Amino acid sequence: MNPFKVKGVHIQRKAYAMEMNDPENAEITMYGEVVENHPTHWYTGEPLEGDFIVQDAFLRDLDNLSKAKTITIRMNSVGGDSLVGMVIHNRLRELSAKGTHLVCVVDGAAMSAASVIMSACDEVRVNPASLVMIHRCWGFLFGCYNANDLRQSAEMFDAYDRAAVSAYQRKTKISGEELLRMMSETTWLTGAEAVEKGFADSLIEDAEPLDIAASADGQSLFVRGKKIHLAPGMFAPDSIPTLKNQNQPEPSGKQNGGTIMANLPQKQENSAPVNATVEQQPNMADYIQAERQRLQEIDALAGLFDVETIHAAKYGEHPCTAQEMAYQAAQKAAQQGHQFLAALEADAKSSGTQAISAAAPANAPEDGTLTPEQRMAKGRMDAKALHNSKEGN
Repeated sequence: MNPFKVKGVHIQRKAYAMEMNDPENAEITMYGEVVENHPTHWYTGEPLEGDFIVQDAFLRDLDNLSKAKTITIRMNSVGGDSLVGMVIHNRLRELSAKGTHLVCVVDGAAMSAASVIMSACDEVRVNPASLVMIHRCWGFLFGCYNANDLRQSAEMFDAYDRAAVSAYQRKTKISGEELLRMMSETTWLTGAEAVEKGFADSLIEDAEPLDIAASADGQSLFVRGKKIHLAPGMFAPDSIPTLKNQNQPEPSGKQNGGTIMANLPQKQENSAPVNATVEQQPNMADYIQAERQRLQEIDALAGLFDVETIHAAKYGEHPCTAQEMAYQAAQKAAQQGHQFLAALEADAKSSGTQAISAAAPANAPEDGTLTPEQRMAKGRMDAKALHNSKEGN
């Protein structure tokens, strides 16, 4: 009996899985965001919820497939860390150089760093409604910087862009100048367009229709009912239908003349019919712009309010604008302040401290007034009593 068939490779992580049931063929499912380390909350330090493909763990698991003759990667990823994408790309190229045939099937999206990983494969297959997105590297800067610091950061970003261009160029044979232009414009490609440009090798013509829709703020995609978040500052193209109700589990997946359909809310007065395409709804573009602005204004105040307040304002039972959120939060704070003062007053009354009066020094007049000499004497007595109580403690 072949011992390999008994053991095999069966690795199941939250955002990826690796299977190898025979000595020649292996499959990797990558449905997550590539990161160097698992992200944590900026304030609490607690790990964030999400589908994260962590670099070191993924590469350790990948070593288990090093003997496979063919590795098929099923991809649905928003991308993530540029350097991590390049590290995984390079490790895959090493396997290819040693004779492993690498196949990538884009089940949903291969965006940003994920498109770099996709480009490491010898063969790329896409669905007609798959999405491939390339763009220039960017990052967050916090703190104070001078011109030299900023130039150094810009040079680092340029280096990442050149590395990505080299990966794309090997796959597509497009010139570096053209690739940089496409990246500068944040280029989105459907499956057929990816094949035309050379990012993919073949179109899966008999594939089932792929459900893709964007959230109302354009910062998330729903692919086969799975929500994937785009990077901050990145928005889905207007050509992708928009879901108004982001709590819906998945789009309807209908097609009409090649246009992907989204399961939109029920018809209201002066609104477009249910399941209408973006082109059929004359006010949809205005709605999308207004909704994105509303959510962006709320995000701008995220540092001032707790996570529950922000989420309720965006997607709660009664969503509101940033101004309404701030007003409601101020009302809540005022109410809490009144409750605190009331509780403080009740505690003071129950303690009985109001019945205690300060003792007057000896020889004080009957009306309770003190001469300057008596006030000085009382001050010295109080200071001495305080000093003695501290020593006692």
